[in-house]
Amino acid sequence: MTPEVCPNCGADVPPGARACPACGSCAETGWSGEPEGGGLDLPEEGFDYDEYVRREFGPAEKGRAGGGGGHPALWCGGTVLFLVVLWLLFH
Repeated sequence: MTPEVCPNCGADVPPGARACPACGSCAETGWSGEPEGGGLDLPEEGFDYDEYVRREFGPAEKGRAGGGGGHPALWCGGTVLFLVVLWLLFH
């Protein structure tokens, strides 16, 4: 039977609800503070994100991300400058 108020967190539980909308407690967990969460494939405690990134993507390369090459605005500015110089030389 669904309680009107969650015995775990005190939130109002709608009639016929299968679980508390606030904390997730339900009849299967005995309306306790330990709702079932197995099988969610969540990272274990002490998960080392940096180690995961190294393992999955390899060591970080030195320099800019994306292989360098400069900022697009610098390329555009350099191209415009180059075209102006060519125009001045041949016009």
